Amino acid sequence: MKATERWYSSRIERDITLARWGHYGTPVLVFPTAGGDAEEIERMHLVGACWDLIEAGRIKIYSCDSVAGKAMVDGAGDFTYRTRLLNQFQQMIAEEVVPAIHGDSGGPVPIVAAGASIGAFNALAAQCRYPWLFRTSICMSGSYRLQRFLGGEYSPELYLSSPLDFLPSLDGPILDQLRTGYVLLTSGEGAWEDIGESWAVADMLGAKGIPNRVDSWGPDWEHGWDTWRAMLPAYLRELT
Repeated sequence: MKATERWYSSRIERDITLARWGHYGTPVLVFPTAGGDAEEIERMHLVGACWDLIEAGRIKIYSCDSVAGKAMVDGAGDFTYRTRLLNQFQQMIAEEVVPAIHGDSGGPVPIVAAGASIGAFNALAAQCRYPWLFRTSICMSGSYRLQRFLGGEYSPELYLSSPLDFLPSLDGPILDQLRTGYVLLTSGEGAWEDIGESWAVADMLGAKGIPNRVDSWGPDWEHGWDTWRAMLPAYLRELT
């Protein structure tokens, strides 16, 4: 039930891997954490936590390399390089990864975006920037202000890539489409968690009339894989 494909992306100027688990059901694109590759979620048993849903044919899970996130973790290049790569990574998702998922699914279908930590940022950004491709996002323990990871404050590339930057002025058909979707922001309140980031996003989404919900899992849930292994299957059962 697992398959992988790899190709060279001219947008990010390197090879990219897309992995899939399952053969039928709602496609779910799970973004890795900051430095993760396409198979991180399998190694960390997140795929296994969702296996009953995969076997039942309710979902197919996809994941791709976290190219822009890895550049942040590694400190590759300068602020301009990292924000440019973030913008190009998001374009690659929309123009290469999504068509690959559609091809694997027999045609265009709505995709659920999901992820934890920086992966939550990528899931939110995918839906907010391309709401005609992603109907729902499941954003777990998210970090949504990336300036501190990127090493600077503003660039046109960051504005295009960061929902907290572009949402306040968003209007027109893209906003109308976003208002037909749903954003779930979930976080623990234990060690290394900051649910305040989720509330900041929720406030901005609500101000624009975009349906959303914040779920707190409380102080017993820390920023880590045990939390996300509990969260993701629970929400996929609810939303798919």
